[in-house]
Amino acid sequence: MISPSDLTARSQIRDAALALFARSGPDAVTVRQIAATAGVSPALVLHHFGSKQGLRDAVDAHVEGVFDALLDAPDGALAAVAAGNLPATASFTDALLASLPPGSAIPDYLRRLLLTGDPVGRRLFARWFQLSRDLLAQLDNAGATRPSKDPEVRAAFLMVNDLAMVLLHEHLADVLGADPLTPEGMGRWASDAIDAYTAGVFTEQTREDPS
Repeated sequence: MISPSDLTARSQIRDAALALFARSGPDAVTVRQIAATAGVSPALVLHHFGSKQGLRDAVDAHVEGVFDALLDAPDGALAAVAAGNLPATASFTDALLASLPPGSAIPDYLRRLLLTGDPVGRRLFARWFQLSRDLLAQLDNAGATRPSKDPEVRAAFLMVNDLAMVLLHEHLADVLGADPLTPEGMGRWASDAIDAYTAGVFTEQTREDPS
């Protein structure tokens, strides 16, 4: 979790920029807008970060730091798998959302990074994939999942399903009536997703070869 003690002037400016960048994109946001949202002067923004690009770099480093914290935590996802305490239905999105305060702009900013081909987004995507691959390999070794002939595709498939909640959560909220990034929506989503992963979607008759 982000510590309350982190609420310094610098972090307030960073968080204001994060929210504005997530909503409108970095190019459309001005230093003056960031300052107004943070409740500080534009001069203080420049004092702390030097320029808007410097602030953008700080925002990206903050988002990457959230990933680092999840990957490196001694009680994190990889450690839980190694100890046999992580169910096969757990996901990186579950861990990410659990680590963030309610209403965090990070999921929306992550969506923008991924959809615009931003270099930071590409790095995070590659790290997310490797994490998915590592988790799946450990679950395979523990006998919790059925091994795949193509582990990379299996990991990518599960990851894409996981990412759908981040990338499409507004559209999903429109059709489902609950945002899957909220605790209520996540519970509803997980219930049927778990059933689909463990019991399957198609019947045995559907899977039979008609020939």
